[in-house]
Amino acid sequence: MTHPWFEGAQTPRVLAHRGLVTADDAAHGVEENSFAAVAAAHSAGAEYVESDCHLTSDGVVVLFHDDDLSRVTGDPRPVAGVSASELAELMSGRGGLITLAQALDAFPTLRFNLDVKAAAAAVPVGRLVAPHGARVLLTSFSDERRRAALAAADAARRGIRPATSAGSGTIGRLLAALAARSDRLVRRALAGVDALQVPERRGRLRIVSPRLIRAAHRHDVEVHVWTVNDASDMRRLVDSGVDGIVTDRADLALRVLG
Repeated sequence: MTHPWFEGAQTPRVLAHRGLVTADDAAHGVEENSFAAVAAAHSAGAEYVESDCHLTSDGVVVLFHDDDLSRVTGDPRPVAGVSASELAELMSGRGGLITLAQALDAFPTLRFNLDVKAAAAAVPVGRLVAPHGARVLLTSFSDERRRAALAAADAARRGIRPATSAGSGTIGRLLAALAARSDRLVRRALAGVDALQVPERRGRLRIVSPRLIRAAHRHDVEVHVWTVNDASDMRRLVDSGVDGIVTDRADLALRVLG
């Protein structure tokens, strides 16, 4: 059965990468993964927001991409080394801090694609999203973190299990299976996976190919490509059979693909 995260929503899917920060917003100091960025994506008509989860020193799950604060706030400390109140102060002029709990509560119609960035965040993320599993997809570069978050959601027993996309280990096994032309190994790699969320290329290695798209679709798995900000690339990828685009320009993607 199709997971509710995929049902009744726009297709091809437009996933607002870390929310939406327009040029005007950026000029006013708004940063990615802020409350303002999520609100802007919602206001632009995005149904999906891709974001990232870290844990603060006092155990609060926050939407933040980097391990440390230097790029976004100029503070060199790690996210895990500051409290939620300290981070809120640092983000106060940058669009505002948004915690995972706030995001789920303040935007009840949004569907979230959450990347677990830190091992310590996996269990808290799983517990928080458990009541909202129908509108959450959990992922991570680390299959171990992804599975830990899913297990925590399962243990909470509070609704539908979140959807999930493959980690890098699973992607590696899938590419090896495709190279070996083994559908048995492809099936094994894709077991329990709802989506593949991948870059089109990684260095000289092409990841998104007609063979990968066909194999994923044969096993009822969607393919979402990140991070695509050019309109012609959006159209080309969708025309090739890709199911979703992860983009910093959700406003543009909604116009181009709507």
